[in-house]
Amino acid sequence: MKKPAATREQKKTEIQQLSQAELVEMVLGLQKIIEELQEKLAIATGKSRTTSQTSSKPPSTDLIQKSEKPTVQPEADQKKKPGGQPGHPGKTRKGFARVDRTEISSPDICLNCGSKELSEVINIHRQQVASLVAKPIEVVEYQTQSCKCLECGAVVRGEPPRGIVPGQDLSVNLQALLVWLGNYGHLSYAKLTELLWELGRIEVSVGTLQKTNQRVAAAVKPALKALWEWAPLQSNVHVDETPWCVMGVKEWLWTASGEGFCLFHAADTRGRVRVNAS
Repeated sequence: MKKPAATREQKKTEIQQLSQAELVEMVLGLQKIIEELQEKLAIATGKSRTTSQTSSKPPSTDLIQKSEKPTVQPEADQKKKPGGQPGHPGKTRKGFARVDRTEISSPDICLNCGSKELSEVINIHRQQVASLVAKPIEVVEYQTQSCKCLECGAVVRGEPPRGIVPGQDLSVNLQALLVWLGNYGHLSYAKLTELLWELGRIEVSVGTLQKTNQRVAAAVKPALKALWEWAPLQSNVHVDETPWCVMGVKEWLWTASGEGFCLFHAADTRGRVRVNAS
């Protein structure tokens, strides 16, 4: 519906009386309204010009623009599915290179006629399966006996088995697994205590896990130092750093990586001098 001519003339006169600054504000306001209406129209018609990648809009607004019909990609552009690809020669697993235990299952009765008169074994089907045993963690009491020498009278004591450290409640291989799960697997001390209880029904305190982590760190320190001395001698080494929050304080985690190796170093600065000094 058109407005009366008198009203348009009155509006025209009012606009002509506005100052330049007021006219600029009016134009900017109208431009904003036009852009918002254009964006709403584009979204409604599926032709929006801005997305979360090209503007500050949240990613949730992109869903409005997505089609409800799946896009059919050309066969050449489709991502490969995991596993063996068509035409790739398969490699059947031949086993695990060891067998810890063998279980033999023999038939007792013929499922066809019910007879128990069976011949000797005519065929054996073999299948190796890696299983989680009932008690993956075994608690062993090691008794180290002492004896007296009948020649000189000295008291000698037996040596503990390999992998057993006097005074420590966890074996070397179990300590290594816990440190691997805690540092590489990012399991907290609380989750590690739950894991030990679920697998072996043993209670291990957080303090024991902390000391275990410290012992292993001290044990691998010489080898780690040798790696840091070896890494700069390689032909290609990529060095980078990233911020790392430690107890609320920003520090820096440095990495040095190359073919077959990746080393980490925690520093309180991103300066190269600090890394060179380490």
